[in-house]
Amino acid sequence: MNPRRDYRGSRTSAFDGIEEGGIRASSSYSSHEIDEHDNDTALDGLQDRVNLLKRLSGDINEEVDAHNRMLDRMGNEMDASRGFLSGTVDRFKQAFETKSSRRMFTLVASFVVLFLIIYYLTR
Repeated sequence: MNPRRDYRGSRTSAFDGIEEGGIRASSSYSSHEIDEHDNDTALDGLQDRVNLLKRLSGDINEEVDAHNRMLDRMGNEMDASRGFLSGTVDRFKQAFETKSSRRMFTLVASFVVLFLIIYYLTR
């Protein structure tokens, strides 16, 4: 017997059926299919979560934009009221800074007369 021939013969018998498509699905291959199915399911779930987060971030962006517009309007209104108030304060300053005793007497007398009129009307 030729030892080389036995080696080739055992090697050939180990790979018999490969050319004919004789490889059978082993248990590890079917678990591989199961793992792929689990991965596909997890991937779908992850895709749903990503879509949900995308919608939520879009909603948050819209809400932030709306709040920024509202704050800008409030700031503009506060600036307008600040200008109006500063003008009124300037007029009061002018009225009280004048040293004319005649104006001051007229102002005090007007308040006293107005108070007396209101007092007698409410009685």
